[in-house]
Amino acid sequence: MLNLPNILTLSRIFAVPLLAFFLWWPEWRLGYLVGFGLYCIIAITDFFDGYLARAQGAVSKLGIFLDPIADKIMVAAVILVLTAQGFLRGPYVGDMHVIAGLVILVREITVSGLREFLGGIQVSVPVTKLAKWKTTLQLVALGALILGGAVHGPPCQSVGDMCKTFAESWVHVVGLASLWAAAVLTCITGWDYLRVGLKHMD
Repeated sequence: MLNLPNILTLSRIFAVPLLAFFLWWPEWRLGYLVGFGLYCIIAITDFFDGYLARAQGAVSKLGIFLDPIADKIMVAAVILVLTAQGFLRGPYVGDMHVIAGLVILVREITVSGLREFLGGIQVSVPVTKLAKWKTTLQLVALGALILGGAVHGPPCQSVGDMCKTFAESWVHVVGLASLWAAAVLTCITGWDYLRVGLKHMD
């Protein structure tokens, strides 16, 4: 059923390759600026497709299926591209910031599997407020990392190079800090989902 909310959801999925294209060249600041604008549009669309579906009474099985997939595709694509281009590299711990992105990806895959399993036995897992905070921090983190590419350029040219100072890359540092905060909440909310799932695996 291709109603407006579902069309918006599909548009988010189709926009991901274009977003990845703009983020592919770390030195291309204009590309990162355009990518940031596209990222914001995708995030806003994520809000409106759910809002319109509920307001119009147009919640459909296709929408329920596509919405979380669209979210995970975008998050995974942005994390992978930013990692490949060196944007999950920063002060003090260097490439270790990749761990925060990895934690988020592992959680998304695990929760998707749990939801599929629980759905098969007709057990629903409501989204908690903490999970919503996790999603918000995650969106802010990835948006800040993209914006940092537009404002400051790449944080480091190579693993051995000295990273820029805070003043030279504060948007990027905010993005990394938010990503770690999201990763912590990811572990907490992921455990909550896993705990519910384990109760039904006896």
